[in-house]
Amino acid sequence: MNIAVVGTGYVGLVSGTCFAEMGNNVTCVDIDAVKIDRLNRGVIPIYEPGLAEMVARNVEAGRLSFVTSLADVIDGVEIVFSAVGTPPDEDGSADLSYVLEVARTFGRCISDYKLLVTKSTVPVGTASKVRAVVEEELLKRGTDVPFDIASNPEFLKEGAAIKDFMSPDRVVVGVDSERARRVMARLYKPFFMVSDRMIFTDIPSAEMIKYAANSMLATRISFMNDIANLCELVGADVNMVRKGVGSDTRIGSKFLYPGCGYGGSCFPKDVRALISTARQAGYTMRVLEAVEAVNESQKLVLFNKLTDRLGSLRGLNIAIWGLAFKPETDDMRQATSLVLIDSLLDAGANVRVYDPIAMDECRRRLGDAVSYGTDMYDAVIDADALLLVTEWKQFRSPSFPVLRCSMRQPIIIDGRNIYDPVYLAEQGFEYHKIG
Repeated sequence: MNIAVVGTGYVGLVSGTCFAEMGNNVTCVDIDAVKIDRLNRGVIPIYEPGLAEMVARNVEAGRLSFVTSLADVIDGVEIVFSAVGTPPDEDGSADLSYVLEVARTFGRCISDYKLLVTKSTVPVGTASKVRAVVEEELLKRGTDVPFDIASNPEFLKEGAAIKDFMSPDRVVVGVDSERARRVMARLYKPFFMVSDRMIFTDIPSAEMIKYAANSMLATRISFMNDIANLCELVGADVNMVRKGVGSDTRIGSKFLYPGCGYGGSCFPKDVRALISTARQAGYTMRVLEAVEAVNESQKLVLFNKLTDRLGSLRGLNIAIWGLAFKPETDDMRQATSLVLIDSLLDAGANVRVYDPIAMDECRRRLGDAVSYGTDMYDAVIDADALLLVTEWKQFRSPSFPVLRCSMRQPIIIDGRNIYDPVYLAEQGFEYHKIG
């Protein structure tokens, strides 16, 4: 099939590349000429394991290309995916200006049947707005070209996006016509040669499913962080609590790991957007408002533990391992590390950081406000404390004797509970964890 994907951010680039990998002819469109030029030269704007190799393979095979104008390619495609950004406004609602601009271009340019599919995360009711914009543009042209609208939310985990796309646990598609249903079923059939995990719904339900899914996962995280904080006050061990709770088959163990707060491009934005959608409908999402409040306070838990232990941080050297909001990505959007670094700098500490992938992103965001370790061990030289924020694999089994010799004070505050307290005590460390 011939497909256009508008937007070459995380969702658009991964989706377009994976569709091409399945043999489709895909044109990725972005108005950012510099980004398109770099993509055509093989420079990938995001870090995602395996993505660069897959892009190169499909470009070489002639199945994947990059252009700056949807109008130039729309006549040759059957499906147009809208994967542009929906950044949050000040009130937390999603900014739909880019989504509606894609709809305007679609309406101005189509000359025969096309299916416009929204892959961006958008509030319930967006499809109706998209349809109205397309119809308005067709009316201006004085023409009546058939088209359909569909919703196909993405459920990609950064760091495992290609696996998630190529072997999805489900594909949700919201449609309101049989023709659109057939087109989408044909597109996704190669992904389900053994079993069919497609879920067809009406369009508003598909739009809601993405927000509800991310909000549920965020709720589990904040719930366990709340439990962890209570465990510290009453003397319980949250790791034991987590195992006991997660062994209940009605609950399960996923997303029950306490830590120093969630971040990234999805959970914070989607929770706020769903809260905003509810307010616009005259309803209060009391659980989600608490979820967000818990998470914001949890991002300060490492700083609070540090100041409880050391008091004034002025002039002290604090090392941070991990900057990205999660492993296997360079994404620092809404990352706990940013909140932590701001607090440390405000307290007068000297901050030295290391992350296997996100160092350039940190330099772009923070410049010389912090210093940068050349590796994980360089980052801890003369440190008064080490704070672990992101659980990269290489941080799991460091040489503790090297750390002990390098640090000025052997204090480790573990924001992801990846170390064994007994072993660290044997190695001469003072160890603090979550819960």
